[in-house]
Amino acid sequence: MPLEIERKFLVKSNPANLAEKSVHIRQGYLARTTERTVRVRVAGDRGFLTIKGRPEKKHITRFEWEVEIPLMDAEDLLRLCLPEIIDKRRHYISFGGHVFEVDVFYGDNRGLIIAEAELKSEDEEIQKPDWLGKEVTGDKRYYNAMLIKNPYKTWSK
Repeated sequence: MPLEIERKFLVKSNPANLAEKSVHIRQGYLARTTERTVRVRVAGDRGFLTIKGRPEKKHITRFEWEVEIPLMDAEDLLRLCLPEIIDKRRHYISFGGHVFEVDVFYGDNRGLIIAEAELKSEDEEIQKPDWLGKEVTGDKRYYNAMLIKNPYKTWSK
């Protein structure tokens, strides 16, 4: 079974200048329940369909199945998604043997910057760069599927 093992962090200062590559991402959800999400994503000139399961106990690991689909199909499916769309730019930054995916959000989530590091195991250690802030792994508010329902602009800060 394909698994996603990742840790999620807030970002203290935008490290975009360190990025090896960046891509604009738009994504929406065809289904969003407590058990699973079905996501459509357009990343640059590529389309993807992804199914994710509920996170396990430590909130680090969950089932993830993803397949690349034709860009036109992804664009069409985005129109069928639940009302809101996540709009962000993802920067890929290598540090300490890991690639951090740093998402800078736009629209209703403007001001939010999150970094994720994918791991090979739940116990794997990661080296944290200076720009990395508080860990928010397991905090459901920071799941993209929740940011559609409860966008960052509505949070009391």
